[in-house]
Order: sequence, then C-alpha cells, then structure tokens
Amino acid sequence: MSTDAPAERADHRFVTKTPATGEVRMGSPASVHERFSLLNAASKRIGTTLDMFETGRELMEVAVPRFADAAGILVQDRLVTDGEFPHRSTDGSALVRRLAVGVASAVPGEYARAFPVDEVTVYDAWTPYAKVMATGNPILYPRLGARTAREIGRAWKRDEVTRVLEDSSFLVVPLKARGRVLGFVVYTRRPDSDPFDEQDVALGEELAARTAICLDNARLYGHERRTALTLQSSLLPSDLYQPLGLSIASRYLPASDLASVGGDWYDVIPLPGCRVALVVGDVMGHGTRAAATMGQLRVAARTLASLDLSPGEVLFRLNRMSQDLDGSQIATCVYATYDPVTRLCTIARAGHVPPVLAHPDGTTEIVEVPAGLPLGIGNDPVETASLTLPHGSVLALYTDGLVESRDRDIDEGIGALRQLLSGRGEELGKDLEEVCDLTIGAQRPGHERDDIALLLARVRELSENEVAVLALPPDTRSAAKARGFVRATLSEWGLDSVSDGTELMVSELVTNAVRHGAGPVGLRLLRGPSLVCEVADRSPSMPVMREAAGTDDSGRGLQLINWMAHRWGTRPTPQGKIVWVEQKLL
Repeated sequence: MSTDAPAERADHRFVTKTPATGEVRMGSPASVHERFSLLNAASKRIGTTLDMFETGRELMEVAVPRFADAAGILVQDRLVTDGEFPHRSTDGSALVRRLAVGVASAVPGEYARAFPVDEVTVYDAWTPYAKVMATGNPILYPRLGARTAREIGRAWKRDEVTRVLEDSSFLVVPLKARGRVLGFVVYTRRPDSDPFDEQDVALGEELAARTAICLDNARLYGHERRTALTLQSSLLPSDLYQPLGLSIASRYLPASDLASVGGDWYDVIPLPGCRVALVVGDVMGHGTRAAATMGQLRVAARTLASLDLSPGEVLFRLNRMSQDLDGSQIATCVYATYDPVTRLCTIARAGHVPPVLAHPDGTTEIVEVPAGLPLGIGNDPVETASLTLPHGSVLALYTDGLVESRDRDIDEGIGALRQLLSGRGEELGKDLEEVCDLTIGAQRPGHERDDIALLLARVRELSENEVAVLALPPDTRSAAKARGFVRATLSEWGLDSVSDGTELMVSELVTNAVRHGAGPVGLRLLRGPSLVCEVADRSPSMPVMREAAGTDDSGRGLQLINWMAHRWGTRPTPQGKIVWVEQKLL
C-alpha cells in the first residue's frame, strides 16, 4: 500500500489514510481556525446519505488524521437491525455494532484485526465504552496505561487490541441524539502524538453530536422503510391463484433505498365460470401511507370483482371509492378479465401503462386500451377493449417502475420491454418464472429505481378433459339429456364421486331454464381447481331463492342447490343469463 497518498481497504468502511504533504494533523493545542475548519468539513461531508454505515465512514474520513490517528464508531446493534432502541441491560453491558474504523497508518492490518468492521460486540459494564453508554458522558485517558490496555485486550481475547491501545491517548464520546444515546465514538492518538485535552473533548463531542443526528435520521428512515415493506408484503398475495387456461408468474421488487417503498400491487382474482381477473396497480407516492392505500385499493378491487362487473365498471367504482378513502392519494390501475373457453380478454386501465402482448411467433404488440384518468381524479366512465388471446401468447401487466427511470422515458422503456419479450416464442411458456427474473433483472434501473410489480399470464387452449359443452332445446326432456351428459362426462374425467350430486343440481337448473327462461339452453362443464357447471338461457330474469311453504310442490330447487353446492350464482350475458354452481374437487 502506498505511503504517500490516502488509501482505502477493500472494505470501504475501514478507512486508512496517511497524511499527505502539508496536511494538518491536530495536536494540542490546536488553533481556533483549525477547529472551525474541521467542523465545517464535518457539516459538509457527514450525513450525505441515509445509510448508517456510510455515515460512520464519513465521520472517519473527517476525523482521521486531522483530529485522531485512529477512530471507530459503534452503535447499539438493534438500531441497525430494526431501528428500535433496546431495553437497558440489567448488568450494565452494551451490545453494539462497529460501523466503521479509520486509521492513519501505512500498515493498518493490526487495526483491522483488532477492530473488525460490522462486528457485533458486548462490552462489559466496567469498560469505558459501556460507562459512556450508561452515563452519556465522555471519558478521557490522556495516556492509556498498560494495565487498562491489557484488561481491554483480555476482554477481547485479542493481543492486537492491547498493542494498539497501550500508551495511546484515548477518548470515548457518546453519540447522543434527541435525548438518547445511540452508541459512541472512540478516538485515539499514538504515543508520539500530542495527547487529547479538554478542548479536544469538546471538539470530539461536537463531531459525535453532528454524526448522531445523521445516524438517528437514518434510523428513523430505515424504521419507516421496514414498516412499509412489512405492511406491503403482508398485503400482497402470498400464493397466486392459478386459473384454468392460464399459467401465472409474478414479481414484486421494492424501491431502492433512495426512492423508498412505493404502493405497487398485483392480484389474480377468481371469477365465476373459471374466469379470472388480473389486476396491477400503482399508488403514487412512497412510504407507509402509500402502502396502506395500496392495501385498501386491493381489497376494494377484490370486493368489486366479486360483483362480476365489467373491467370498466370496476375501475369506475374503484375511482369513486378511492376518492372516499383519501382524496389526496392518486393511483393507476389496469384490470383485465379472461374467459378460458373463448380466450376473450377484456381490459380497462385508469392512467396505467399499457399491457404488452407477446405472440408465440416472437412478435409483440402494445394492447391498445384507452388510458383514462388515474384513480382519484374525475368521474368519467372508463372505456374497455377486448381481444382474443392466441394460444401460447403471454400477456404482461406491469407498473411504470419497470419501464421508466431518470435515464429514459416510458416509451423507450416499453420498447425495451418488448424487445426483451420478443423472439422468445415458446420459451415464454416453458418457464415463466425465469422470464420474470430476466425481465426484472434487465429492466430495473439503478439505485434510484421505483418499486416494480410484474404479472405475466401465458395462454393455453383447454383440452377435452377440461371443458364440455352441450346445446339443449327448450323442452322438458332436456333435463334427462343433461343428466346423461353429466354422468358420461364426469365418468371420462374420473369424477364419479361427484356425479350424483352434480346430476341433481344440473337437472334442477335445466328444468328452471326450460320453465322460466327463454330460447335454447346451453350446458357447460368446466374442470379447473373446482368443477363448475353453467346453464345458460336467453331470459334476462335472474332466479331468486325463496322460502317454499309446506304445501308447495315446487320452489325448493334453488334451496337444494344452495345446500349442495360450494358456491352458486348468476351473471348476465349479452344474450341473457348464466346460472352456475361450483363444487370443490378433493
């Protein structure tokens, strides 16, 4: 290592320097001008980031060698790990972590072995370190005697500690901020340097006080960030629903330390008829408030999805609800529904970045959907767009953090995303998880990135073992035909265990459609995570379950279905309605 210029070890938190020609090293007494110069340097160079380790390194660069020949900064370990002040120990000991060490030496190895950076240490109550923590007052040894140095070295079980401390001038000052002791700073001067005096104690305390405020700001920021991350991760889905006819993969990447935690989210919501809703949203802003708003919007979106509304209607109502929740919070959202039988995808977006569709042949396109206004602004209706997704294609929903940064605009970022997804063809379907990783890894900008949510859905055609369809005339004999069709289909699917109950429920639904509906009757069986039976007719009138009197010979069909089915419901169609029942498959 060169001895004529400042140098740093591989660990940037262990700062080693040798005084350059003409550089002032402080001794006692130091001039007032030198002290002000040092404090001025501290105000400019300490606290440039919200990282505790970096702040500690900055203090080392300021203090060594102008004020001390060696120094170290240590804080309570729990402040680093979770931003909380620990309870005071009953035995007076101090559990601390070393943030940084600075040494003015051409041969710093002995200091590195004696005082490893990032080491967690317990100091006994008798040590000057623990006493400073307990009292909040500095301790000065103008010359640290051999006996005390040996005692400290024995406590450490390191001979290097004794050697570097013996006969040194030794000063320990507390790191105090907002009435609490965060840790301490140790300054030492070699035996051939002037010892510390009372003026140096005051200067050392001033340097520590300025550093402590920066450390406490970093602690508070880190605590809020961890809280927001915990809140956000608890509100995001832990296990995504895997719908019929789609393979789903997703990623969430928190924002960088400089950008703080955002409010991005994604969701996959099951809908009646083995359909599914895909949702990706982004709450503008950062921190705990954005994460909390994200959770409210996600729950609201799920509630609206349960009403089986169109994507445009869902976003319109979500906009009204977001204004009631917090009129100052604005969010963007894209909401898509997908029918695995027809492969029809209907999409609406509220100020959100457009979806990208990757075709099996490797080409890509931006799905043209009217952008609309973000949630929380205005009361305009939200337009929708529909398209049939090709077998093997991949639909990508994402937030703007994936495609926008300070170095590029959204259009450029979307172009880069399309380029990334193009040319992969069938590879997109073989391993969506890998595609997610590659996309996130290639697209995320640097250390000032926003948070990112990515949802990929690969389309596949349903097989004969997943869907069966039968058209029936509006005739009373159709119920018997429906029962035979159900029995034969479930036997082929290996679902004989649920055949009897399914036949009974389908018979009731077909009979109701013939008696109270209009036009031909359609029967559809869908086998996904559950077994779904749908009966369609051309009447818009929805069935209503009522309480049948004891003398009534009808009116109990829906009660029977309500008792037997896991879930049942109705939904309107352009031609009329569908009544569906769902059974769990063991």
